[in-house]
Amino acid sequence: MKKAIVAMSGGVDSSVAAYFMKEQGYDCIGATMKLYDNEDIGISREKTCCSLDDIEDARAVAHKLGMNYYVFNFKDEFDKKVIDKFIATYESGGTPNPCIDCNRYLKFEKLMQRMEELGFDYVVTGHYADIEEKDGWYYLKKGKDITKDQSYVLYSLTQYQLSHTLFPLGKYSKERIREIAEEQGFINARKRDSQDICFVPDGDYAKFIENYKGITYPDGNFVDKNGNVLGTHNGIIKYTIGQRKGLGIALGHPAYVISKDIEKNTVVLGGNNDLFTDRLRAYDFNWIIPAPAEEVGIDCFAKTRYNMHEVECTAYPDGDCVTVVFKNPVRAVTSGQAVVLYKDGYVLGGGTII
Repeated sequence: MKKAIVAMSGGVDSSVAAYFMKEQGYDCIGATMKLYDNEDIGISREKTCCSLDDIEDARAVAHKLGMNYYVFNFKDEFDKKVIDKFIATYESGGTPNPCIDCNRYLKFEKLMQRMEELGFDYVVTGHYADIEEKDGWYYLKKGKDITKDQSYVLYSLTQYQLSHTLFPLGKYSKERIREIAEEQGFINARKRDSQDICFVPDGDYAKFIENYKGITYPDGNFVDKNGNVLGTHNGIIKYTIGQRKGLGIALGHPAYVISKDIEKNTVVLGGNNDLFTDRLRAYDFNWIIPAPAEEVGIDCFAKTRYNMHEVECTAYPDGDCVTVVFKNPVRAVTSGQAVVLYKDGYVLGGGTII
């Protein structure tokens, strides 16, 4: 009998994933990753995905399914691989995506390491994505429910990880998953989905960083593209590319953050047209398909943010980097975010935008 660790967040998706695995005859345990203590990050217990309420919901479902349940303490790894990188990316002028790093370093590295130590065969999660094996190679596919597809945050998966991962929700809609949870009498069948960064539930990432580090970032200048001073900003980490609201400056016309200069502590403002680019370069690129030849351009589609429609492009591999040239200019391409390439419903690969 195959053995699986089901990553259980206390939400409906991972609960139904556990139910599916039990129905298919797997020997399962449920596991919640304890990633931080709320008092360490200055937020109330009930507002995060690692709350005691969530742990109790996961434990209740595991008990109902006759599964042993464990809480694994991965706080040190989360601090180093997710929170420290989150802060460093903002401090270097980028905009991080901590959900990608959490999946990469915690769910599919640390939890898979625990899987190996316990002699299990698979890690199971409630992601809306799918895995297909063909001629010994594993491919990542978008989930059937396109409105919930999470393949964008999974581009870093290796062949080994894909071969030891199961996504049982990939062929279902979200509404059907909720119906199944209700049919099984799960306590969390209608529980609200988490929307925000788990450790910044109020969305004020700048306040989180300042509280976490115990510092205040200095004021600096807003400037135009020619370096002319337009006004004063109140801390460079508080602004992201494409931002218009909350600038606290009146210029008589719409102004957007188009770039940041960390060394000079300046935020550059411009018009909406200044936000468009016809290309990007990404590093730390992970090919899920067999790595293509470097001299060949690949016609495909790209996403540079989680919630955006794919756009036509050509990708040019170059070592562990890729240059992506868009058919039509794309707005607000941002350093630190991910570019993920798709073709015919498959994820080709992805990397971090420079």
